[in-house]
Amino acid sequence: MDYITAILLGIVEGITEFLPVSSTGHLILATELLGYNAERWAVFNIAIQPGAILAIVVLYWRTFLRVMTGIIKLEPTSVAFVRNILLAFFPAVVLGLLFSKQIDALLENAVVVAWSLIIGGVAILLVEKFARPKETGGIANVSVKQSIIVGLVQCIAMIPGVSRSGATIMGAMAFGVDRRTAAEFSFFLAVPTLTGATALQLYKHKDALTSHDAGLIGVGALVSFVVATIVVKAFMAVVTRYGFAPFAWYRIVAGAAALIWLGMR
Repeated sequence: MDYITAILLGIVEGITEFLPVSSTGHLILATELLGYNAERWAVFNIAIQPGAILAIVVLYWRTFLRVMTGIIKLEPTSVAFVRNILLAFFPAVVLGLLFSKQIDALLENAVVVAWSLIIGGVAILLVEKFARPKETGGIANVSVKQSIIVGLVQCIAMIPGVSRSGATIMGAMAFGVDRRTAAEFSFFLAVPTLTGATALQLYKHKDALTSHDAGLIGVGALVSFVVATIVVKAFMAVVTRYGFAPFAWYRIVAGAAALIWLGMR
């Protein structure tokens, strides 16, 4: 049963990690809905994120290779690309270390997730309606100010249910970055952010993890990799054609349904 649970949660992680719907929130709700021990699976839910990260590395390997080669040659475009990602990553490092205990406590609160889904959905609709993003031309062309703002907005996603992807994309769009660049910025920013979060959780709980847990994490990460690879391609096609409104309405409906279900238990 543990491995079936790992597969199910891996599917949820793969589907939701890069969509603006909150992967952590969905994993918490899935744990509650299926009756699993939330405290036991909390570390697992974070530890399988490298599978989703690997999907980005595989899908965008040409970009990674080009940037790494450019950094060696000190090409301005590659330097600007890495600079922007690091500027956006830094606030999460500082706040994540300062408030790790408070964040861990929120990871066990399904009601917070439900409300965050609803509020986040409304926020997406407002940004879609009022933001006036301009064609940016790629992550390297995002300004220093925009990168720092994206990093600060990403920190809101430490509240489960907010969505790291949704916060970074909407934050970027609200300050003038076009949809495609905002989405790709979110993808690449996920690599250091999720890697750091996973490393921190595994270090904090290293004494409690067993070989059985390692096997479960491996299965969950593999499943999330396969699913995320498929989902990211589809996500870019949907966003290009329909924008982010469909995800906003999904968040509102899912959050309302979760509140009703949690209230009836």
